[in-house]
Amino acid sequence: MASEPSNPADPVLTAPAIPPVGVPVSVPEASGRLAIDDGSSNDLAAPGSDASQGTTAKVLKRLVPFLKPYSGRISIAMLCLLTAKVAGLAVPMVLKKLIDALNIHATVAAVPLALVLAYGAARLSERVFTEMRQIVFARVMARSSRMVMLSVFRHLHALSLRFHLNRRTGGVTRDVERGGTSISDLLDWTLYTIIPTLIEVTLVTSLLVYLYDIWFALITLTVLVAYVAWTISVTEWRTKYYRASVEADTAASASAVDSLLNYETVKYFNNEEHEAQRYDFSLKRMEEANVKSYKTLAVLNVGQAGIIAIGVTALMFKAAMGVVSGKQSVGDLVLVNAYLLQMAMPLNYLGMMYREVKQALTNIERLWGLLDQTQEVQDRPGASALATTQPRVSFEDVHFGYDARREILHGISFEIPPGHRVAVVGHSGSGKSTLARLLYRFYDISSGAIRIDGHDIRDVHQDSVRAAIGIVPQDTVLFNDSIRYNIRYGRPSATDAEVGGAASAAHIHAFIASLPDGYESAVGERGLKLSGGEKQRVAIARALLKNPAILIFDEATSALDSASEKAIQSELDRIAVGRTTLIIAHRLSTVMDAHQILVMDGGNIVERGSHAELLARDGHYAAMWRLQQQTRNDAVAVASDTITDSGETDRG
Repeated sequence: MASEPSNPADPVLTAPAIPPVGVPVSVPEASGRLAIDDGSSNDLAAPGSDASQGTTAKVLKRLVPFLKPYSGRISIAMLCLLTAKVAGLAVPMVLKKLIDALNIHATVAAVPLALVLAYGAARLSERVFTEMRQIVFARVMARSSRMVMLSVFRHLHALSLRFHLNRRTGGVTRDVERGGTSISDLLDWTLYTIIPTLIEVTLVTSLLVYLYDIWFALITLTVLVAYVAWTISVTEWRTKYYRASVEADTAASASAVDSLLNYETVKYFNNEEHEAQRYDFSLKRMEEANVKSYKTLAVLNVGQAGIIAIGVTALMFKAAMGVVSGKQSVGDLVLVNAYLLQMAMPLNYLGMMYREVKQALTNIERLWGLLDQTQEVQDRPGASALATTQPRVSFEDVHFGYDARREILHGISFEIPPGHRVAVVGHSGSGKSTLARLLYRFYDISSGAIRIDGHDIRDVHQDSVRAAIGIVPQDTVLFNDSIRYNIRYGRPSATDAEVGGAASAAHIHAFIASLPDGYESAVGERGLKLSGGEKQRVAIARALLKNPAILIFDEATSALDSASEKAIQSELDRIAVGRTTLIIAHRLSTVMDAHQILVMDGGNIVERGSHAELLARDGHYAAMWRLQQQTRNDAVAVASDTITDSGETDRG
């Protein structure tokens, strides 16, 4: 759906010009507004588009499997519903007989006690069976909504890394939340309002025809048809404003979550006002859609009230004429009036019912849209589980590209024998980290094969492959929970003692013990309460606790200082003994003891061999080694000069 046209009076949203280096910059308050992305683009097509717009029947058909296990409860609830409606129809009938009896015998002593008791019993029965329906059906609504949301959540985790790199977290979570709530709303409106109204209209119309004449039924049906036609046509017209509101709400949520997750970046660049404007951009769209929705609701309500008023007037006139002519009693007039009021009450909610159902269907469409996302990496039929202790890992002529138009790896081949350590080095963008992602099978390769103990990883279950691998990533992101939870995430069944042992092995136990809350200390959103080195050690402890057969160190010590790096590097060397290990590194000093070192450049392996062999070859690796050694020597020299200068100043 196209976004609302901007107000011509609004200032143009453009980035300020960048002044030349050295020129003083004066930034007035709330100036320099950046170009705002409204966040309306989404991984999913917007409801109403050809990609996601499904018929109501299709939406409901996909919901049926989640309701099948509760067919018994649904049947009982429907029986309670029907009983409640029959009891409700009996109330005006008993009231008519009571009035007619009192009209003939107008004395206190002559009050027909049985009719009074029947009237009370009918009213009580209607309420009791209505509440019983609620009690029986409550579990169906809550459980079906829960199971759908759980299915979507599992499906989202099953999707490839490509989907999650493109998604906007706030928008997806908002769609899941609204969709799950809408399932309960849809069932609620259907069973508690729409079906009861249809049953009531059918029974009342049939009774009026049976008791009186066809005109009562014709007037009732004419009013009903006119009411429904008006409600549907106006509500369909109003639905587009709701769709616009939903999309703006999703965009606003995505923008807010994205901004809050990047709180520090916002502060670094002093862009609080820009973030507020970006958020308000979506809120303005939602505001405009809501205002139009409220205005058109007034049009809908006026039309509904007019149709009901005309219908009630016509029926009351017909009933009153019957009483005057002597064909009907006063009780008949009361009966017709009671039935009309009884039908008018749910009909007054028909517009809201229809709108709520349409809105629920729109939200559920978005939920199904998430389930329709293709699971790029899937287990093949007949896939077996991988069982291994000291595996042999081999890459055989592997070709791969994140985009089919641009290949990243060009025929990569190497092997990691059982218990050996193979290191991969190279400049940024050479394809090093891609090897780890492919071994984890976050993506499927274009051609070639990746094997573990001779098994192509595409022929075994993904879960069993990932269970055999432990990784210490370069960019460690932690859950917003305790340190204990984040370490135990490597093996949720681990005991506290095992968690402490893993922390000790990662040289972080002493730090944790020094905290006021110890292992229960919260790490904050994405682990922001910890330093980069502390997060890295938690990641190492987590990998150690998993105790995998294959270890991947992806720049595992990149966030550590030199002293910590030496301590942890020796520990990593110790835990790698006996395990098949892939080391992805930038600092060449951390891979000197690897059995084999692969040098990558532009998606190719340009050199391979031991540290000594590669230095002797005097190629890419030797050049990188000299450069890093020179950088290190320069840093030591600068530090030494600084200390010397400081000492001379003190002596002076």
